[in-house]
This record gives sequence, C-alpha cells and structure tokens, in this order.
Amino acid sequence: MNLDKIIACIQPANKKLYDACITRFDHIAKPVGSLGKFETLIASISAASHTENITIDKKCVLVFCADNGVLKQGVAQSTHDVTTAIARSLVRKTTSVDSMAKAAKADVFPIDMGMIDKVEGLIPRSVARGTKDMSQGPAMTKDQAVQAILTGIEMVKCTKEQGYTLIATGEAGIGNTTTSSAVLSVLTGLPVEQVTGRGSGLTDEGLIRKQNAIRQAIAINQPDASNVIDVLHKVGGFDIAAMTGAFLGGALYHIPIIMDGFISGVAALCAVQLCPHVHGYILPSHTSAEPGAQIVMKSLNLQPVLHADMRLGEGTGAVALMPLLDLALSVYKNAATFDDIKVEAYSKWKSN
Repeated sequence: MNLDKIIACIQPANKKLYDACITRFDHIAKPVGSLGKFETLIASISAASHTENITIDKKCVLVFCADNGVLKQGVAQSTHDVTTAIARSLVRKTTSVDSMAKAAKADVFPIDMGMIDKVEGLIPRSVARGTKDMSQGPAMTKDQAVQAILTGIEMVKCTKEQGYTLIATGEAGIGNTTTSSAVLSVLTGLPVEQVTGRGSGLTDEGLIRKQNAIRQAIAINQPDASNVIDVLHKVGGFDIAAMTGAFLGGALYHIPIIMDGFISGVAALCAVQLCPHVHGYILPSHTSAEPGAQIVMKSLNLQPVLHADMRLGEGTGAVALMPLLDLALSVYKNAATFDDIKVEAYSKWKSN
C-alpha cells in the first residue's frame, strides 16, 4: 500500500445522511434535540458508515502496544516491564479494557507494534523492538513511521472484513504520554509545559525531567510541524503512528472510529492533518485528566461526551461510550414518532 495513494482515495463522510439522521431524530416524539450530543453522534455514525441502515452490534477495540526509548530519561515511574505485563494481561483478557469491553459486548484485539519483549498471543505487527531515545535523535526512521501507519490502516481493513462496524482506539506503552506531548507541542506550537502532564503520576521532579526530555528531543530533531510523518518519526511512537493509521483506515473503509483519550487524540490530530476528510469519521468519547487532552479537543473542534477525569488508557474511555451509543441508537430505531402518536411535531427554535 502507498500512503499517498490511500490518502487520495479518502472521501468525506456523507453529509446528506447526517442531515437525514438528524431529521429522523426531530420526528421522534420527544423535544427537538433533547438527546443532545448523542443525536449528533448517531448522525455521525450514519455519515461515516455511508448508510441509513445504522448498525453497531459488532464492536471492537484495537489496542496498539509499544515501548518508547525515551524511558531512559526517567520520564515515567515504570519501566518497559510494565508494558510487557499489560500485554500479557491483554492476552489473558484480564485488563481494565477487557473487563469493560466484555460488558459493552465488544472484542479486544491487542497488537504488538513495537514492544521490547515478545509476548505470545498478541497480533504480531512489530516494527522494531521499541523506538530509540528521541532525546538523543529520531525515535524511528521515516520508513518505520509509514510502516506503523499502514499497519493501523491494515488492522481496520481486517476488522471490517470480519464484520465489525464500530472500532475504538486504544494503546499500551509506558512513556507514551511523553511522546504524545512532544507531538502535540510541535503540531500546535504550544510550549512543552502547557501540553505535558504527570502521566501515571510523576512527582514534581519527574515532571521536570519529562518536560526537559521533550524539549531536548524537539531541539535536537527539529521536527517540521507542517509534515506529520516528519514529526512522528522524530518524536512519536509506534502506537501513535498506528492509531494515526487506524483513523485514516476508518475514513478509507467507512467505519466510525471512537477516539479514546489524550494519546488517541494526538493520533487523531495527526490523521486529520494528513487528510482533513478524516474528521468526519472520528467519534469523541471523553476528555482525560491530561492537560493536553482539552487542547487536542479544541484543535480538532470536537466535544467530548464523558467528563470523568479518566486517564487509564487501553481504550477504556472509548469503550465507556459504546453502551451509551447503543442506547441512543435504540431510540433512533425504535421510539415512536409524532405521527405514530398523532401529535403535532415540535418546531425547531430559531433565533431572529
């Protein structure tokens, strides 16, 4: 697959279907717009799926696992061993996202995008055994960044072929809030300290180390903010690049992709900068407690549904949205209309 050709093939979400879905909601026997963001989310699913026959019965989460060389700079409380432990739990289906996905009737697909340790049972797509330390030079080569993006696209294609119609993005990898903050700082031009949080709970000293490592990485690598591939290969991670591909794949294969939290949001921003049409295929779920999360939402002009201060990762915030989408879709498909109950429909309020 050639990435440029793939991007050229991506078409916008179907605006006519979006509008038709909103009109259908307006005819349901309830106050106009009274399901709020859930109405626009269902309409977005219709537009992204390019069909009026909305179905989200078969859902899944793609959890991209990767290690980051910048851990050598003391940017996290843990070592890569924790990535390995999480991956093993994903295989055993005992992680938080596995538990939540089971309740949401979704399947979890854990993918090795570039872990240091090999874990049997993961979907093997490793680009390399972890990225290099971005504070000393590029995290990966350009070819590796493109390979990771293409893998994310491939995973969406595979899930579509298995009948999945709604995909959530997830990740696992110690140090990936560091790489996400670096990518976001470059793409937005905002200061490192404004976009960088404590991750899994750094001390004040740890936060300073993290910020300094990001500043050093940007200074040494001089990533080009106008070139997403350049930014990803210099200060990104294999998981972020793969999720960037997943968002591109959603747009290519007409499958709505639920954005998780901060890291997933940075990947979504990368995808939209590569191809603006991708925006219509993204479903926002929540805004995490990471300071960069709200910046991502603002940059993407998206509004989260859940405000729960989640910061667990793995795709848990995205999965938390799934049952709510089921509820909203049930209203859309099954609730009585004003014609059914022989009552005059409400009019939409318009300002003068």
